[in-house]
Amino acid sequence: MAALVAILCLIDGMEKFAKEQINTTTSLNSIIISSHATKNVNGIVLKKDSFAYIGYAQFHAMRLALTKPSSSYLFSSQSIEIGFDEKSKKVVSMLYGSGEMLKPGTEVKSGRAFDSLDFRNDSLGAIVNVVLAEALMGRDSSAYLIGRQLNLKGRTPRVIGIAKSKSTNPEIFLPLSKFSQAELKNYPPVIVVEAENLEDIEPIKASLNRSLRKEFGDFANDFELMTNDFRLQQAERGFRLFRVIMGLIVGISVLVGGIGVMNVLLISVTQRTSEIGVRKAMGAKRKDILLQFLTESITISSFGSCCGLLLGIFGTMGAIPIIRAVTKIPFQASYTWNTIGVVAILALLVGIIFGTYPAMRASRLDPVEAMRRE
Repeated sequence: MAALVAILCLIDGMEKFAKEQINTTTSLNSIIISSHATKNVNGIVLKKDSFAYIGYAQFHAMRLALTKPSSSYLFSSQSIEIGFDEKSKKVVSMLYGSGEMLKPGTEVKSGRAFDSLDFRNDSLGAIVNVVLAEALMGRDSSAYLIGRQLNLKGRTPRVIGIAKSKSTNPEIFLPLSKFSQAELKNYPPVIVVEAENLEDIEPIKASLNRSLRKEFGDFANDFELMTNDFRLQQAERGFRLFRVIMGLIVGISVLVGGIGVMNVLLISVTQRTSEIGVRKAMGAKRKDILLQFLTESITISSFGSCCGLLLGIFGTMGAIPIIRAVTKIPFQASYTWNTIGVVAILALLVGIIFGTYPAMRASRLDPVEAMRRE
């Protein structure tokens, strides 16, 4: 039972740690709309000749149709080589086509953010992150990059702002409205909608589906709406399967313990034959003898399970520092009422299942034969 408790506590801790990691890297309030650029034919993935993708105009219309409080942004990403000034310095960077808002976690540190004019006029402005600015200008003079011109595959955007982002990769942002149709087809844009309230996710998804059908008609099926809660569901299913498998493996030790309880009671029946005979001679019924030995069986298994519960908990407490030292991960076992409930149910089941045969054997003894053995 101690081994089973330790396994359950460690698995609960792993599940809790996985959920925390998912919650810190993704938002459960996010709804992601992406284009299906491929199709599956007889198990083979093929690229579609034509498919629908979201442009800036469609994104703007879909955002206006949302009635629930939310924020949304549109982006398309690709790798690109950036040339800089007369020095012809080149840096490989991630290029993001942005629909008004920058991606989450990106904040303009100097200069300015995009405004509505950047999406309509002929001039082309760009925002770079600190990593790219330092790669082009050096750490101490990166602020002087504002107003300078870059070269991106024939485009010559002028830097209007420098942003601080969580990414450690060089990044540059351009208005998505300046992207060509060929680029949008090769790198289909993605919409991310962040609902303010978790309960608004389903109404927002319904509103987005209506907008897709309105904007694209029959081609609305080319899009997929996803939420990040599927990651939690996948993690929960995986840990549930792992918990069942490990529980069955460790359950062998519980089976061995139950057999031990049965053997102890069988020996007890043999040693207390005369006692059983005297009780029966004085009027005890078979049911009384049966309940007596069943009660003893449940008591023994319950006491052993409580000892196993404490031993398992203290054992995991001793193992956690070793796990942290080896893995360098802030992992912690989780002690839940579910584990205590499993232990209590198993104690009851082991007591009943493995105590039934000795109890029935004791209740069937003939009182005369039992007293004669003494």
